[in-house]
Amino acid sequence: MLGGEAGAQSAAEATYEQGGARWRTAPVDAIFPPTLHGDAAGPGGADRTWRRIAVAPDGGCAGAFDPLLAKALAPVGCERLLRATYADATTTSVTTVGVLVTKADAGQMGALQRRFEEEGLADRADLLPRPYAAKGTAAAGFGDAQRASWQLKIRTDTPTVFYAVTGFADGREVADPQPALRAITPGGTSVAAQAGLGHDAKGVCDQVEHAFVQGVKKATEEASR
Repeated sequence: MLGGEAGAQSAAEATYEQGGARWRTAPVDAIFPPTLHGDAAGPGGADRTWRRIAVAPDGGCAGAFDPLLAKALAPVGCERLLRATYADATTTSVTTVGVLVTKADAGQMGALQRRFEEEGLADRADLLPRPYAAKGTAAAGFGDAQRASWQLKIRTDTPTVFYAVTGFADGREVADPQPALRAITPGGTSVAAQAGLGHDAKGVCDQVEHAFVQGVKKATEEASR
């Protein structure tokens, strides 16, 4: 153990353990809330709301990422992949959000985070997550060619990677997908920037990540009592 009495578990270790187990213990609505609200999360500081329209069966990572992204994430393994798709209030855009629960320890997650930061991997358009295009929903036509903006975040306090990828609900193709942080920069001229899709990718990813992390913290506190 990292200090303390033999057999004792630090707060950081307990949090990490809870993060890795949350997919087993939390109900789907706690991981992917039916409705997400983003205060000032839209273009010009407008409020945004997204409604969950589909939840994928939880499983492995096969086919969920572009090949180069799958290769980059491979060192941390895939314990479980959780995915859901949301639509904005006007059903103009659709966003698939995912939680990759890895098999890695904190050191391995730190190494992955450093590599992505140093090599700019999260901003590369050839390393994108793939949509969950649920049949019979507004996302039925949301495929690889429709991806317009995305966000990917690696955590080190839990064995998780959070991501979101956004496109138009009408199935139109986008030739120049742009990472969310670039697409939300004022004055942007890309398709994603002009349509506010970067705000959707960032907003949905941030909201799901926040709900997950808060749930882990609560579970860790309850387990320590």
